[in-house]
Amino acid sequence: MAEAFKMPRMSDTMEEGVIASWLVKVGDEVSSGDILAEIETDKATMELEAYDDGTILHIAHKEKEGVPVDGLLYILGEKGENIDALLAENGGSGDSKPSEESSQPEKVEKEDSPVTESSAGKEIDTSDIDAELILMPKMSDTMEEGVIASWLVKVGDEVSSGDILAEIETDKATMEFEAYDDGTVLYIGAEVGSSIPIDGLIAVIGDKNADFQKLIDAHKNKKSDSSKKEEKPTADKPKTETSSSPKADTTPAPVAENRSPKPTGSSTTSGGRIKASPLAKKMAEDKGYDLSEISGSGDNGRIVKKDIESFTPQAKPVASEAKSGSEKAPSSQSGSSYVIPSAPVGEESYTEEKVSQMRKVIAKRLSESKFTAPHFYLTMEIDMDKAIEARKSMNEVSPVKISFNDLVLKAAASALRQNPKANASWLGDTIRYNQHIHIGVAVAVEEGLLVPVVRFADSKSLAQISAEVKELGGKAKNKKLQPSDWEGNTFTISN
Repeated sequence: MAEAFKMPRMSDTMEEGVIASWLVKVGDEVSSGDILAEIETDKATMELEAYDDGTILHIAHKEKEGVPVDGLLYILGEKGENIDALLAENGGSGDSKPSEESSQPEKVEKEDSPVTESSAGKEIDTSDIDAELILMPKMSDTMEEGVIASWLVKVGDEVSSGDILAEIETDKATMEFEAYDDGTVLYIGAEVGSSIPIDGLIAVIGDKNADFQKLIDAHKNKKSDSSKKEEKPTADKPKTETSSSPKADTTPAPVAENRSPKPTGSSTTSGGRIKASPLAKKMAEDKGYDLSEISGSGDNGRIVKKDIESFTPQAKPVASEAKSGSEKAPSSQSGSSYVIPSAPVGEESYTEEKVSQMRKVIAKRLSESKFTAPHFYLTMEIDMDKAIEARKSMNEVSPVKISFNDLVLKAAASALRQNPKANASWLGDTIRYNQHIHIGVAVAVEEGLLVPVVRFADSKSLAQISAEVKELGGKAKNKKLQPSDWEGNTFTISN
């Protein structure tokens, strides 16, 4: 009978594992004890063994994917066995047929509907309304919402394209917000000081007799429908996209253009003014670009941020003469002049890579330690002259080289034996006084720090401590540490 196998908890702090590599594929016959995969935890890369004999019927995750503890890894059973029920029971991980079939009836039902319905079940026709919704734009790459710092217009004011409507405070700066078109301010949907999420309604501009309330209602219904779709499980996403595609033409154009603007014309108005967003103007000014040379991809040819980022300036002919005498440089040739070269233009670039499990947990644990435990720091000077002499003498006869770190570890263990209340752990509502002394030793690896443990350090000789620390350090750097190597320390030292 087929059985689903899930991600085991391979360390006390493990929350998910990353598939470093699969050593088997679907259809392979395996026996109990065979190595199926290598799993990267927050501490080490460990081998995953098969628990039973059988055939690999399903692999739920690809290499380099993270899998939470108790998440489905693979299904093992007899060749040709039906696993639909197991897939459904485990959330339809991977290529789940039941998941696809279950979404089909609803998809067909929605495709039969001629238009998208509102949350109240009523269609709102906005095609004949001569007005435009003004939505909160994304003014920086990290912006999630904007705050209305001030309104420069009020309801009833006539505005023209390019007029400043408001000042909006983003996470980076306070920026001016321009009108895209001519019209009358029919509605202001946000007071000064209020926070509006991206694509949230700010205002409505259009013909003074337009029934703008329908536009507002349609926008609210659209947001309501979107939030309902987001609450559906992942398996429903394909049908949502399919069902919405036939209705794209009936969506009010003003709402759509705030999400995916496309080039619709020249960036220059009939009056000679160049249409560009405030952010685009600021970026062009900083980079020294001439806006008249840039084609806009925004609504009505408006220049936006991405146009500035993708623009490559053309080489210009050298000016025939300098503007002032101060720009001229001495030359042996008559009539020659010195021209200040244009500033070099660089290209911004970066690379991204997924954070390893080790780095994730190191960051999390350091944050928890910093913000949940009270910190205080003691500093003292110690005369190590005699320790240096003793180490030199011991290394002449010791089978392993004793380091200063080994001396500190042994000294800490002896001090804890003499001061047992320092060998304690804070557990929230209790204090645990440990009778044993296990010293954690911070070991630097490429991705951060690991802390393997020297157990019963107070009862071991310096030579034993040195040999054990070297062995644990090698395991840490080769990602070969096992849970028993890093669990249970009562005290930690680091050089």
